[in-house]
Amino acid sequence: MVNRHVVGAHYGLRDWLLQRVTAVVMLVYTVGLLAFLILAAGASYDSWKALFACTWVQVLSTVTILALLLHAWVGVRDIWMDYVQPLGLRLTLHVLTILYLIGSFVYAVKVVWGV
Repeated sequence: MVNRHVVGAHYGLRDWLLQRVTAVVMLVYTVGLLAFLILAAGASYDSWKALFACTWVQVLSTVTILALLLHAWVGVRDIWMDYVQPLGLRLTLHVLTILYLIGSFVYAVKVVWGV
């Protein structure tokens, strides 16, 4: 019997769970938005503006955006780890991806909260 030591970051289960949880958050938000679209078929700009002026909608939108960005991070990071072999290039791509996602989050918060 050979003792095999598997090396790696050991975050497969955590990432799998994060992907599933963020997908559910995005699904719930999308279904809610679609329900509003269907129920308020003749909604005007003012009704959409009133909906997104509610704090609870802003909070849900922000949580959903965060879920989307975390979902994207796990997926893109796995692509970089699986297909980019040179360590320096992979690290550079990870850093650029993180910076892009943080910038996207800051911009999304600015849009949703009207800061």
